[in-house]
Amino acid sequence: MRKSVKYFLWIAIALVVAYNSVYFKKLSDLNAGAAKAFDAAAYANNYFYKQLPAAIAKAPDIDKLIAMLKTDTAATFKTYGHALAIGTTRYFLVQGKGTITNIDDNGVWLSTASGNSVLLATEYVYGNALRDASGLIDINQFSSTMDLNNIAAEVDKIVRTKVLPPVKSDLQKGNTIQFTGAVGLNQAHLQLGDIEITPVSLKTIH
Repeated sequence: MRKSVKYFLWIAIALVVAYNSVYFKKLSDLNAGAAKAFDAAAYANNYFYKQLPAAIAKAPDIDKLIAMLKTDTAATFKTYGHALAIGTTRYFLVQGKGTITNIDDNGVWLSTASGNSVLLATEYVYGNALRDASGLIDINQFSSTMDLNNIAAEVDKIVRTKVLPPVKSDLQKGNTIQFTGAVGLNQAHLQLGDIEITPVSLKTIH
């Protein structure tokens, strides 16, 4: 009888120990803890310095883009425009040069070879133009819209802190500027007389 009691006592102890040694956790909780936080700054740097230059090299001249938009708006939007969001606004990569005609609180106004007046933004660089215009970023690769927003913010930050400061003080009326950048246009309400270019690069030719 004593042996039976002792036997069952040991079984009870073993069960208690086993119960306290085993616990369950949601797989989603484990995955969340293991996943690294998205590094938008690193992504933006790689995109801006390693991916964007090749796309910029294929971008149309600003005068050519404007001419095509006047001739066949729909085809030009389809061929050269990109966007991550659904809507009538599309973003275009451009390159070109122009002579500075005015400098104001918004940026530098240029007159191109074809006589088009465009604004090169040097004061307020914000938005999705640089992120979207290349068509290189696939929205399906991101699970969070916040990550995409952070990419746009970090790319714009590169322009504000790295691209513009070395040249802004040298820009003056009459200078000829060579530039690359991105343009946002609304197909439903197309305005070609006040195009604003978010710069990727700019330099004074003379």
